[in-house]
Amino acid sequence: MKFLSNFIRIIIFSMILIIIFSCNKSGNISKKTSLVIYSPSSRDFIDPLIEDFKNKNPNIDVEVIIAGTGELIKRIETEKNDPLCDILMAANINLVKNHQDLFENYTSTNENEILDSYKNTEGSMTRFMISPSVLIVNTNLAGNINIEGYLDLTNEQLKGKIAFNDPSASSSSFKHLVTILYTIGKDDINKGWDYINKLCANLDGKLLTGSSAVYKGVADGEYTVGLTFENAAANYAAAGSPIKLVYMKEGVIMEPAGIYIIKNAKNIENAKKFLDYMTSYDTQKKMNDELNARAVRKNLGSSVILTDINDINAITSNEELEYIDNFVKENQEDWLEKFKTIIENL
Repeated sequence: MKFLSNFIRIIIFSMILIIIFSCNKSGNISKKTSLVIYSPSSRDFIDPLIEDFKNKNPNIDVEVIIAGTGELIKRIETEKNDPLCDILMAANINLVKNHQDLFENYTSTNENEILDSYKNTEGSMTRFMISPSVLIVNTNLAGNINIEGYLDLTNEQLKGKIAFNDPSASSSSFKHLVTILYTIGKDDINKGWDYINKLCANLDGKLLTGSSAVYKGVADGEYTVGLTFENAAANYAAAGSPIKLVYMKEGVIMEPAGIYIIKNAKNIENAKKFLDYMTSYDTQKKMNDELNARAVRKNLGSSVILTDINDINAITSNEELEYIDNFVKENQEDWLEKFKTIIENL
């Protein structure tokens, strides 16, 4: 009888453990949540970060949709009554500033560690990397052609061999447009537009529609030179491609890229977690040391691949960056329309 009694106790105890385990398992499944990210970034940059975030947050499923900034902003506007994404990541600040009504205010837990020039003063625009414009040059194709800045792109030898995007569809191309108008047209904006006319003529009718088409086209040997952003070009250089980064001698605006939480996002708490993750010390160091991206946190040290900022004709002062931001905000639509007219009239 005693043996039978002990046996029954063991059976009951085992059943209780099974029930508890089943409940815990069920609870874990119910806690599985999502995060949807729109980004114009390259896969080489974003994928390692997403994998790291997922490893640290195993209960969050992450979906990333890649497209040009212009297209993504239009999608967010169309979906604003029923958002289908939670975060816009790596879009240029200048292209987003005129659409702040689409984004939630949130201050990162790491905001105090961000460089003063790149603080989230607006409430909804967290900077996480500095993304300067560069020229990407295929050294095998360039040969003895001198390419040190924008003015060199009007060389007849480069006609039809320059990769450039429609600036209304690409934040990286729009940033080049801004840089040209500000540097070449600083004293007289008409000089900037005169140059844009010459550059467009030298494109020889080839205007691309996606950021990746520029750096891939140059790396693959389809074009000699392209107007792109630093991180994408640096990844090819680091991988051993016959690629050289050129920081335009006319001047380089050290404009940041940001992370923006979508207004009324369905997974807003997960979006906040991701934003805090992207501005954390470990992630910023990973970007700086492994992913060839300029981080915005203080005291991280210099990158092995990227040219030191002191060796670039860099535009970094708060006053100047603020002036450029206002310059863009007041003129963005007019500039895009004027560029479109130039292309149509060639």
